[in-house]
Amino acid sequence: MEKAKGSKMAYYANKLAVESEPGLSTAQLMLYNHDLKPVEPARRQWGPWNFVGFWVADSFNINTWMISSSMIVAGLSWWQSWLCVWFGYAIAAAFVCMTGRIGATYHISFPVVCRSSFGIWGALWPVFNRAAMACIWYGVQAWIGGKCVYLMIRAIWNNWRPEDPQGHVSGGIHNGIPGSGTDTVMFVSFFLFWAGSLPAIWFPVHKIRHLFTVKAYFVPTAGIAFFIWAIVRAHGIGPIVHQPGALHGSALGWQMVRGIMSAIANFATLIVNDPDFARFAQKPKDALWSQLITIPLGFAVTSFIGIIVGSSSTVIFGGDPIWDPLDLLEHFLEEGGSGQRFGVFVIAAAFTLAQLGTNIAANSVSAGTDLTALLPRWLNIRRGGYICALIGLVMNPWHLLETSNSFTTYLSSYSVFLSSIAGVIICDYYVVRKGYYEIKQLYSGKRTSPYYYTWGIHFRAYAAYIAGILINVVGFAGAIGREVPLGAKRIYDLNFFAGFLVSAIVYWALCKIFPVPAVSHTWLEVGDEITEISVAYGDTDSDRAGTYGDEEHVTGGGDRGGFFKRKGKQESETTAMEEGTKY
Repeated sequence: MEKAKGSKMAYYANKLAVESEPGLSTAQLMLYNHDLKPVEPARRQWGPWNFVGFWVADSFNINTWMISSSMIVAGLSWWQSWLCVWFGYAIAAAFVCMTGRIGATYHISFPVVCRSSFGIWGALWPVFNRAAMACIWYGVQAWIGGKCVYLMIRAIWNNWRPEDPQGHVSGGIHNGIPGSGTDTVMFVSFFLFWAGSLPAIWFPVHKIRHLFTVKAYFVPTAGIAFFIWAIVRAHGIGPIVHQPGALHGSALGWQMVRGIMSAIANFATLIVNDPDFARFAQKPKDALWSQLITIPLGFAVTSFIGIIVGSSSTVIFGGDPIWDPLDLLEHFLEEGGSGQRFGVFVIAAAFTLAQLGTNIAANSVSAGTDLTALLPRWLNIRRGGYICALIGLVMNPWHLLETSNSFTTYLSSYSVFLSSIAGVIICDYYVVRKGYYEIKQLYSGKRTSPYYYTWGIHFRAYAAYIAGILINVVGFAGAIGREVPLGAKRIYDLNFFAGFLVSAIVYWALCKIFPVPAVSHTWLEVGDEITEISVAYGDTDSDRAGTYGDEEHVTGGGDRGGFFKRKGKQESETTAMEEGTKY
C-alpha cells in the first residue's frame, strides 16, 4: 500500500516537474532547470536599444514622479532636489552596470551569481530575501495600479467612486466590505489591475522586451502631455521653482546626502537583480552604455516633470502642492467637463501601463527567478511569477499603506540588506575572482565543487554580509524614532554606501587571509565562449569549466592549471584554480 502511495506521489511530482536536463542527481535537481541555466545564443535577444527602452519605460512611474517631493518638503530647493536625483541615479546606474556585466558575460541570473560568493546552498538566503521583498512590492505596486484603473473607470462613469457617508454628494458605490480597511470601489479597481496583469506574466523574459518598447513610446508621451497641460492651466511653472531652499550649511549638505541615498535606495532591488535581464544581452557591451546613460537621464527627466507639475498644482487648485499625480488627476476629474475626462483617461491609462511594466520588471520577473532557484524542480519563472501575484493579492496591500511613512521607512531600510549582498557579490567577481567563473560548478552539488565551501555555505560571505548590516543597525533604530548617537545617524544617512563598503572590505580581507578556490591571478572572463552547457555528472568531474562552444578546457594536474584550445590554436592561460581547503 505504501509502495503504491509512494508511486502515485512520485507520478504527480514528475507531472508537476518543470523542464530540466536528463541525468541530473537529486542535488542538481534542486540547482538547475531551464530558467536557471545559462541563456543559450537563441534567447540572447536584448540589444542596447532594448535596455534603453526598458529603462525609459521603467523611469516613468509614480514613485519616480514623486521622488523629488520629499526632498523639497524637507527643505531643499527644486534644483538642489533635482541635483540629488542626478547624482543618486548616476551612482545607482554604475552599480547596476557592475552587477549587470556578470549576467551579460556569463548569461546567468542573480540566484546563480549568488552561488559563487555565498555557496551553493548558502545562496538560498539572499535569494529568499529578494523573493519575499519582490512579492510585497508586487502587491503594493498593484494597489497603486488599481488607483490608476479607478481613475480610468471614473473618467467614463463618474459614479465609480465611494458614496459620501454624510450624503452631501449624491451618487457613488455603497461599500459592501466595511471593516476591511478599504472599500468596494478601490478593491474592485485593484482586482481589475491585478487580473489584467496575469497575461503579461505568461510570456518568457526574453520576449517581454516588446512590452517595454510599447511603454517607452506611450508612457513618456502621456507624461509630457500631462506636463504641458499643467503648465497651460497654471499659466506658468508655478511658485516652487522660484522658492529658495530653507537649509544652509551642514544641514543642507546632509539633507542632500539623504536625498542622494533615497534615490539609490529606490534602486537597491534592481541593483542586485539586474543579471536577471542582462543575461539576455547579446554581448556585455549591450548592457553597459545603454544602462549607464539611460538610467540617470530617464529618471531625472521624470523627476523634473513631477517637480513642475506639483509646482503648477499650487496655482491651479491653491494650497499645498499636490505631489501625487493620481491625486492631481482626481482633482481634474472633480472639475468636470468632457475634455478633462478624456485627458484624465488617457493619462491614467499611461500610468496603468507604467505600473504594469514596473511591476513585471522589478517584481514579477525577479520573484519568479528567485522562487525558481528555491524550488527549481517544480518552479519556473512563469510559475514563480504567478505565485508572486497570488501573494500580492492575499497580503491585502492596503493595510501596509495605512501608515505610509512607517512603511516607506522600513522599505528604505531594506536597502541595507541588499547593499550587503551587492558588496559581497561585486567584490567576489571583480576583486577576488577577477571575472573568472567555472559555470558548470555553479550547478554542482558535489563537495569537491569550488563553490561548495562548508556544507554548501560560504561563511566568509556571511560574515561580510552580517558586518555590512551591523554597521547600520544603530542608525536604523534612530530612523524609526529611537534616541541614538549622532555618529550612528550619519552612518545611516550613508546606509547603502556604508553597508556596501563594509561587506566588500570584510569579504576581501577574509578571502585574503583564507584563500578561496577557483580564482584567477589576472583578469579572465570566459563567458563569451559559452553556447550550450551540460551540467549532468559524467564519468569524471575533471572538466570543471563546463562546455564551451568551440573551446575545450583541459585541466592540468594538482594545481588545477590549464590551457584552452580555440579553433585548433592553443593559447596558454595561467590561472590560480587552487582547490585549497574548504573553510
